[in-house]
Amino acid sequence: MLNVIVLIQRLFNIYEALIVVWCLMSWIPMRDGGFLDDVRGAIGILVEPYLNLFRRLIPPFGGIDFSPVVAILALGIIERLVFSLIL
Repeated sequence: MLNVIVLIQRLFNIYEALIVVWCLMSWIPMRDGGFLDDVRGAIGILVEPYLNLFRRLIPPFGGIDFSPVVAILALGIIERLVFSLIL
C-alpha cells in the first residue's frame, strides 16, 4: 500500500514539475525547430490540455496567464482527495 502512495505522490510531483518547466520554457523565444522547441512541444502535449481547463475559467490579466498557478493548486487538492480515498 505504501508503494502505491509513493508512486501516486511522485506522479503528481512530476506533473507539477512539467507545468513549471513548460511555463519557464514559454519565456524562451521559439527558434526554427531546435531541440528546445521539440521539448517544449512534447511537454505542451502533456500539460496544455489540463491548463486549458483553467484558461477557460481564468482569462489572462494584464497579459499574465495565472492558469498554471491555479492548475497546480487544483492538482494539490486532487492529490489530497486521491490520498483520502486510498487511505
